[in-house]
Amino acid sequence: MATSIIEMGKSVFMDTYAQYPIVLANGEGRHVYDTDGNRYLDMVAGIAVNILGYKDPGLTETLGKVVSEGLLHCSNLYWNSYAVQAAIRLSRLSGMERVFFCNSGTEANEAALKLVRKYGSSKKDGKTDIITMTQSFHGRTYGSMTATGQVKYQKAFHPLVPGFSYAAFNDYTAVESLVTDNTCAIFVEPVQGEGGVVPAQKQFLQQLRKLCDERDILLVFDEVQCGLGRTAHAFAWQASQVKPDVMTLAKALGGGVPIGAMVADGKAAKVLVPGDHAATFGGNLLSAAAADCILARLEEGTLLEHVKTTSAYLRSALGELQKQYSQIIEIRGVGLMLGMQMTIPVRLLIEACMAEGMLIANAGPNVLRFVPPLTITEDEIDEAVGILKSVFSKILRD
Repeated sequence: MATSIIEMGKSVFMDTYAQYPIVLANGEGRHVYDTDGNRYLDMVAGIAVNILGYKDPGLTETLGKVVSEGLLHCSNLYWNSYAVQAAIRLSRLSGMERVFFCNSGTEANEAALKLVRKYGSSKKDGKTDIITMTQSFHGRTYGSMTATGQVKYQKAFHPLVPGFSYAAFNDYTAVESLVTDNTCAIFVEPVQGEGGVVPAQKQFLQQLRKLCDERDILLVFDEVQCGLGRTAHAFAWQASQVKPDVMTLAKALGGGVPIGAMVADGKAAKVLVPGDHAATFGGNLLSAAAADCILARLEEGTLLEHVKTTSAYLRSALGELQKQYSQIIEIRGVGLMLGMQMTIPVRLLIEACMAEGMLIANAGPNVLRFVPPLTITEDEIDEAVGILKSVFSKILRD
């Protein structure tokens, strides 16, 4: 069955993905199943999306209720209670004032780009320049792709959006050297995901906050991948207690239902007015209900405590593997967002893990990325590490 589906897909889809040759059909807990009946432990979670795993009773009931009511969409010409409740909960959980809902991470970042440029343009001499970090990733649309500090994503799509510059991540001096009177915003990921799972240093974020306050620059945190419980905090910035002016979210926010959000605080909260920005499906009833369910789980706190425990267990287990194989350079990351830096390309390891019943992703050519559902258990971590041991014993040689 899988072969025929894949062949049909190749005949109609644009060739934008280097997909693995399996067709996923269903899931339960932290495991997914393909159309041939094969079972996989999922350490990818839809790339940090499915934080509650699969068939979560609360999320399933929430979505079923919305579907049964028959109104999935009403447009933002009208109010809907699901979006209002999700926004209230998000504001309360983040301590930030205003919310804009959209459909994805790149859309959330596009909204943030518009907000900061409008804020900068309102100043006496106008401020439109934006600083982002090398090895960052902010999305695939033109503004967010330009903000992304990786040439490989940009090289075929010039001319890019003007007004961007790139500083070395975790290098405050490099950022400071790019700041001018025309700088309106600094974008940074508290943990770089696609850049190799690299956390921002607490001092770096503190220095950026101080710089932005002194120069009337908006500080934007892209938490599309690292936010919403992934680091054992509702938001990654809470570990450093460095609060941004603007934060972008997506991925885990809907637990698998597409939704993104831009959240703003203080002087950034009321920059946008009617007519400045919109999203037809932003705050859609189904996605907003899913977001409210996810946010409620984070607000309750038990899930975050679970992440603290299981992430320490996973990191320790991966550390033991590192002692055995010289090809493992480093285990880094925060919470259940970890990267294993290798001396070799990891695609062969990913394929071998799949053959043994585990899905795992990369973050760059030489980094294995671990972003499982936040509900993963210690027994399932043992299962994952057992598969890694089996694969490494066959492929890695000291």
